[in-house]
Amino acid sequence: MAKPKRKRQQAKPVVGRRRSCLRTIGQTLLIMVALAGAALFLFTQHRMKGPYREYEIDKAFVSAPVASTAEPLMVGVAKRDITPDLADYDAWQDNDGNTRFEIDKGDTWEDRNGNGDFDLVWIAGFSSNRPALGVNDPLWSRAIAFRHQKSTIVLVTIDCIGLTHERIIRMRKALLTKAPEIDHVVFSATHTHDGPDTMGIWSYRPLMSKFDEVYLDLVLDRTEEAVVEAVANLQPSAASCMTADLAPEGFVHDSRMPEVFDRNLCIARFNKLDSDQTIATLVSWGNHPEGFGSRNSLISSDFAHYWREGVEAAAGGMCLYFQGPVGGLMTPLHLEVPVAGTEQKIREDGVEKVKNLGQNLATRTVELLASPELKPMADHRIAAVAKTIFVSIDGPYKYPVMFGLIHPGWYGGKAKSEVSALRIGDLEILTCPGEIYPEIVDGGIESPEGADFPGDPVEIPPLRPEMGGRVKMVFNLANDELGYLIPRTQWDEKRPYTYGDENGPYGEENSGGPNIAAEVHRASIGVIGELAELME
Repeated sequence: MAKPKRKRQQAKPVVGRRRSCLRTIGQTLLIMVALAGAALFLFTQHRMKGPYREYEIDKAFVSAPVASTAEPLMVGVAKRDITPDLADYDAWQDNDGNTRFEIDKGDTWEDRNGNGDFDLVWIAGFSSNRPALGVNDPLWSRAIAFRHQKSTIVLVTIDCIGLTHERIIRMRKALLTKAPEIDHVVFSATHTHDGPDTMGIWSYRPLMSKFDEVYLDLVLDRTEEAVVEAVANLQPSAASCMTADLAPEGFVHDSRMPEVFDRNLCIARFNKLDSDQTIATLVSWGNHPEGFGSRNSLISSDFAHYWREGVEAAAGGMCLYFQGPVGGLMTPLHLEVPVAGTEQKIREDGVEKVKNLGQNLATRTVELLASPELKPMADHRIAAVAKTIFVSIDGPYKYPVMFGLIHPGWYGGKAKSEVSALRIGDLEILTCPGEIYPEIVDGGIESPEGADFPGDPVEIPPLRPEMGGRVKMVFNLANDELGYLIPRTQWDEKRPYTYGDENGPYGEENSGGPNIAAEVHRASIGVIGELAELME
């Protein structure tokens, strides 16, 4: 029987095949876009949630119910070098001498690790294209531990631009196992504008930032090591402290009206018990470490290096500098710095200006260490009140924080941070999670014509007069960096600008918004009051 003939299929027209192919490509692209969108959404949700959403702090303790002179205050110090090794990074040549990495202008680089990308150390604080060419002086994490009876507090000062809150939480969690005897630890940044980016804001790339997580890990790990060693080095001490008035001339310039300075040079000295041998000198005062200027390409802790070096050479022990009220804006830029023993003054930014500023601060500090005003501490107790706070974020910081680009963790329009008030004997310390304007701390808030939010000042009363203790320090960039904390009545983004400024003031672009200062102020008043009750 003959097989039936198969019906020959006609070939699809070329146009039909092309349409089918284009349809397939289109569907594939839509799927890829949808997957990319889903991945971006999940990543954004993860960053908005933040890495330590469950973490909150709410502690209040005092080492003894009444002043105790029988048991001495125990003190220990340690430090770790956190200077990046430039040999671990690519090298570059600044062929046009403008301190910017610009290949199109003839700058060259050596790809040492062969990854085809330029891996440089990006200096933080001014522009996002300022790679390091050398090291002027080392960067440090310095820790000082205090113990009275069974309570232990550690204060840490780090030569960096700042650390956001999630980095602080990470170190605290690690220290729970490494040094569980610690009751509270405070981490503060000196805010040097001559160190590597530790926040992810100044790491330059043509299209997107390449933040150096490896260096940040080094900073956090070595800081933890310093804390653990400081606790291990605890020994009985004799403590003394004082506050001196530091007139701004030759020391600090206020680049934004109204001119209100931090004039409080706060000093605490800790000697070995029954000895003149210094364990540590703790100093605090507010000024931006940016005297090298915006064209600097050398890593440095700025004036803090020469200040600490001078005090240590004269008094021995370790000197620790904690940044004071630095907003407003306290700076050595535009400042004429005297050269000791001469009629000369240095206005040009650079190493000579920075060196003389630091040395002049050291000279003043050493004089005060010999002053009869440096009186022994009568109260050896230590105490702390620390609270998690949630602060409103608006303005330029809103979306970077919301999407976790910096300071990951979004709480319905708010960011998580903290404030604390501490007592170390006769010394009281308020920690501030940003750069607070001195007028909020010491008074002098104005409501100038042209401000965006006229009316009566909100951040009152001033914080320092509310504090207890004989010496009152206000640490800035402590346990977080929320930018400038600007009085609401001085907030000025819209014309007409205040004080006749034609271009508008600087500060708002680096702030969490017009309400954040009032919220931090209110929380600070709360912890100051609770600490006062503990010390009664």
